Amino acid sequence: MEPRRFSGKSHWYHETQSSRCPADVLPLVPEAAWVDDRLLLDLSLAPDPALAQEAWINKARKLIPLLFPESVTINRLHTLSSYDRLSTALTVAQVWGVQRLCNHYAALLAPQPGPDSSRESNRRLTQITQFARQLAISPTVIDATARAQLDESGLSWYDRVTFTQIIGFIGFQARVVALFQALQGQPVRWVPGLDMLQDAPPERFSQPEPRWAADLPPVAISHANENQLKALTACQPQLALRELSHVLVYDAEVLNLLPELCEALSEGIDEGDRALVTLLTARINGSAACFHQTAQRWRGEPNLPEAMRNGERALLAWSHNHPRERAIIQAVQQLTRAPDRFSAAQLNPLREQGYDAQAALRLLAWSGLCGWINRLRMGLGDER
Repeated sequence: MEPRRFSGKSHWYHETQSSRCPADVLPLVPEAAWVDDRLLLDLSLAPDPALAQEAWINKARKLIPLLFPESVTINRLHTLSSYDRLSTALTVAQVWGVQRLCNHYAALLAPQPGPDSSRESNRRLTQITQFARQLAISPTVIDATARAQLDESGLSWYDRVTFTQIIGFIGFQARVVALFQALQGQPVRWVPGLDMLQDAPPERFSQPEPRWAADLPPVAISHANENQLKALTACQPQLALRELSHVLVYDAEVLNLLPELCEALSEGIDEGDRALVTLLTARINGSAACFHQTAQRWRGEPNLPEAMRNGERALLAWSHNHPRERAIIQAVQQLTRAPDRFSAAQLNPLREQGYDAQAALRLLAWSGLCGWINRLRMGLGDER
């Protein structure tokens, strides 16, 4: 259904219901807007509340006011309004189906004044909403034409980077919330009709050495300001961010925190396990360049990257004799494809293989971060 825009409209369900009545602006769960913890959304964390104060969680929390500030100043280079940001967040949250997350962003969006009702504004919101949904659930359909439409809709280079960061972050947040819900043993609420992310086709990985090339012109060192130079320097130790950094630095404040999140989350994770998770998420999402980059540095079982490249059946056959890796693979697959269906049933095999709650959370949250970075690659450039 084509989006409709009214100031103060009801957002019970994004793009499906609206109201012309200014007084009728309450979302389905209005209290979901008011949370103390904007990352975990006030989940009850008994019996181990200390898990919510992990360093990587605190780093992730700092990103939220940067991506969703209380007020946004619109100018020629930065045109994404609060409405645009929260509308995008709700679109991606609905793709992943984690109800607590949907309620939160629906409640935040409800009182926001929407764009005017002009044909141009309507077309713009339609295009960015469609792009956000596709990059979230079907990243392999994003191509140069889809990215060019963002330029046509009036998004600046700065907007495109921030917009893509929001899409990636909400996917990461959905998985973090799903992990903590599973840790609490909360029942899974499967909403019929929601799509599941389908694995990228094997032929996407047939090119021997795929390279990533940005659509946006990189920020030249000679033109970078002090904050941008700081962010570029911080990215150099992080292989996953290094080649993206000269484009991501259009939003230097967010980029400054991303390397810190990567570093904090990777601490305590076995390097081989981290590489396995990175390979698997890239394979599912279709990020061939990321997959190739990780496979080149793979030091584990030599047959695994090839089995993973060939698809689900080959990977299942390989994992039959590797119970520890099988537990990781099954958990990452479920969390990556459908976080709304992730439950304690996927966490328990990891616990049986010797992972405590802290280690399991870190490892699986790493898969959410990898999915975020995969979408930065696919949303901002081509893999050739």
